[in-house]
Amino acid sequence: MSGADLRHITTWLFDLDNTLYPVESGFMRDIERRITDFVVKVTGLDRDEAFKLQKVYLKDHGLSLTGLMLHHGVDPADFHAMFHDLSLESLARDPELIAALERLPGRRLIFTNADDVHARRVLERLALDHLFDEVFHIGSFDYVPKPDPLAFARMNAAHGIDPAETAFFEDSERNLAPAHELGMTTVLVGPQAPASIAPFIDYKTDKLAPFLKDARLREAA
Repeated sequence: MSGADLRHITTWLFDLDNTLYPVESGFMRDIERRITDFVVKVTGLDRDEAFKLQKVYLKDHGLSLTGLMLHHGVDPADFHAMFHDLSLESLARDPELIAALERLPGRRLIFTNADDVHARRVLERLALDHLFDEVFHIGSFDYVPKPDPLAFARMNAAHGIDPAETAFFEDSERNLAPAHELGMTTVLVGPQAPASIAPFIDYKTDKLAPFLKDARLREAA
């Protein structure tokens, strides 16, 4: 039979940015530019050096914001506020993805390092907001970002998640490692996915909608 065997899944956990919309939209480039602008403002570095520091913090902490909080005393609310007026014009609703998500049995949750306002704006723009039961955003886990295992522990506790019956969809390979350790089914999403050789990735897909459409699912009770 074709399609991933996801008949054991009752909880569907999705990252937001670059997972529920394609990388090719360029939306994350706009976010990245604003982060660099923010680092310039906070540190006084020129733009090239600020960008390098931004990437160091991302590599070391899983999130640029964490480094800015630890080393520069940045208020996370001030950091996230700069995205709240970001243009959403590059994002388009995908009827195929909407239909694919609608057929998933059980709970659908968002697990994102973004804040609640950004998550709500993006989901509404994509016409996906009605399809998710909850959004577990960076503020929900006290600004401890993926891939920190503590973020997963807090998310699991908040929503009573059974990892053995959970599939986690992410565009970031390293964010899937702790999910695999917990026993979740891991799915790497995006154009980089087919080339991944990470042993903790169960499934890889360059496009989310066809993958979900073809997956074998538990029949409704």
